Amino acid sequence: MAHRDAAAGAPAEIYRRYLEGGTLGFQRCRDCSSAVFYPRVLCPVCGSISLEWRTSGGRGVVYATTAVYRRNEEPYNVALVDLEEGFRMMSRVEGIPAEEVGIGLRVRFEVRGEEDGPVAVFVPAESTG
Repeated sequence: MAHRDAAAGAPAEIYRRYLEGGTLGFQRCRDCSSAVFYPRVLCPVCGSISLEWRTSGGRGVVYATTAVYRRNEEPYNVALVDLEEGFRMMSRVEGIPAEEVGIGLRVRFEVRGEEDGPVAVFVPAESTG
């Protein structure tokens, strides 16, 4: 299966296709079982090339966050989110003011279409938007 994944394109291209389909793709190492994100060609834990693609359920918890302030614009946040599958990713939390995003906030994944293509973001888990 690793050969089929490799033939499908570079890891970043495959990740983007997951986002285009409305899902959050990540890799799992077949040798050491580590969750791997951002997608790569080698497992960062054991060095194996035996990585397989999986789909995340998109549920997680904010591990760290900061509000970024810009002149004449609303602040936005940058957050590290720990996903249930065992990987951490950097993104942003939308749907609440940047200053209200806190450590421990339960969030869920959504895809936003932006100028450069689809982007993974998170919203509070209780949000239904």
